[in-house]
Amino acid sequence: MIAPSPGSRNFDAPGGAASRVFGLPSLRALDAGSSLRIWLCTQRTDMRCGFDRLAALAAQVTGQDPMSGHLFVFRNRSGDRLKLLHWDRDGYVLWYKRLEEGVFKFPRLASNSSIADRTSAVADPCQEQESAPPSLELRPSELAMLLDGIDLSSVKRSKRYRRPGATG
Repeated sequence: MIAPSPGSRNFDAPGGAASRVFGLPSLRALDAGSSLRIWLCTQRTDMRCGFDRLAALAAQVTGQDPMSGHLFVFRNRSGDRLKLLHWDRDGYVLWYKRLEEGVFKFPRLASNSSIADRTSAVADPCQEQESAPPSLELRPSELAMLLDGIDLSSVKRSKRYRRPGATG
């Protein structure tokens, strides 16, 4: 069956229900639909680090409380593995993804980035020091693109109207 296009009416609703209008959410709606903040640790991380070391690294690199419910994303040296750390009410959840082929494509980081360097150089075996900003906040749509193999370094957002005082 072919899915109806956005804005079309569904006359074949199960149970003979009246027609209804449905549409697909925009990326803006996906991004605005959650209070979850996603932090990408831009520096390469030793994937042998576990829950506690990653939680300490999340706090150090982002300046955020790892038990806040935010999602912290860590990458390895070669870029083919990610670990995501999340506090879920009563404990940490650790998600690990290894690509069988290819690498994750991360956003380009300018050395004059507006993201302030929140940490000083501290020797940590789970973190390699680089000159890039230590962390970058991602939108949920950007994380979805990253996990789906879309090259975030080449994604360009078109100029859109923003009402004065609007956030997001």
